[in-house]
Amino acid sequence: LCSLCSIALRSCCPLRLLRRPSPPPQPLIGPSSPGSGPGSPPCACGMEKERDVDEPERRERAEPLSDLECNIVQNTWARVYESCEDVGVAILIRFFVNFPSAKQYFSQFQDMEDPEEMERSSQLRKHACRVMNAINSVVENLHDPEKVTSVLALVGKAHALKHKVEPMYFKILSGVILEILAEDFGECFTPEVQTAWTKLMAVLYWHITGAYQEVGWVKLSSSAV
Repeated sequence: LCSLCSIALRSCCPLRLLRRPSPPPQPLIGPSSPGSGPGSPPCACGMEKERDVDEPERRERAEPLSDLECNIVQNTWARVYESCEDVGVAILIRFFVNFPSAKQYFSQFQDMEDPEEMERSSQLRKHACRVMNAINSVVENLHDPEKVTSVLALVGKAHALKHKVEPMYFKILSGVILEILAEDFGECFTPEVQTAWTKLMAVLYWHITGAYQEVGWVKLSSSAV
């Protein structure tokens, strides 16, 4: 999404071959996962479990990540981030191909239809790096809940007030991210890793929609396709 938290902690990696878009993934809905264990304190906290992000009174904090799950995410992310630009571009292409209405927020490439043209776009690549660096900022600070809250509050408020992006797109993007990671890193994306990453996406979504609620977001439409 638009200028996703312009935090750039590292430089991104070279290009890879373009993937073919898959059928649209299911939007992320409050995940359920095995208990983290009574002796594992949380790293950061959760997400609403309701389907409608525009009903803030129903928002519930999701199950937080345990220390073990934080470590799982950080370990797998280290491998993902080695190809940050490639993975980010793949995520955005899948996102825009399967959910073309999301392109309305990007004047630089909103008229692009061809995935190969998207892959060549320097503007799309720059935004892919911003997305990946924003995720990196969260992952690196999973053991610092206050920092995670601060980073995601900035992201949410910027997208609500400046870019006017409907919050449902964050839910959809979360599903696309999980799909790409599972495809590209399947050998290490075990059920345990999948659970940890699903919970992380829930953390991002919960905090971002909380920022939308804080600034008094008003729903613009209900269409995401």
